[in-house]
Amino acid sequence: MDEDLEPVVVHRATLSDVEAMHELVNTFAQKGLMLPRSRNQFYQDIRDFFVAEKGGEFAGCGALHVTWVDLGEIRSLAVEERFQGNGVGARIVEALLADARSLNLPRVFALTYQQGFFAHFGFCELDKDQLPHKVWGECINCPKFPNCDETAVVLDL
Repeated sequence: MDEDLEPVVVHRATLSDVEAMHELVNTFAQKGLMLPRSRNQFYQDIRDFFVAEKGGEFAGCGALHVTWVDLGEIRSLAVEERFQGNGVGARIVEALLADARSLNLPRVFALTYQQGFFAHFGFCELDKDQLPHKVWGECINCPKFPNCDETAVVLDL
């Protein structure tokens, strides 16, 4: 079967997904496109993550991190380069937003270089200063801190 015709299957991450998630996210982190994550962070936050598979192969991942009673963050959203552009990222975001809705989270944000991608889901740009200070807890580990060049996007659910 043609790889492009294979369905994208998204499911909650399991412990057996950690190595692939770790490798993918840190490959993009080495390019300065996202924050690096340790294996320990993946294990600790495994319940936040969803994984996409295409043709039975690991294709990408993303997490919904609950920041507070009224706010969640989509983070560590990454798609293997060979699977980009064919709906894998969109399917992950759809799963993360469904998870946010099931938790009754009223608002979700992301810090991204891909504002156009998030705009397809209704996210709007937001001045980072409008986000609560607690969302910046992991930013101290970023090599770009305190000069973040990502754009904040937000969606009211």
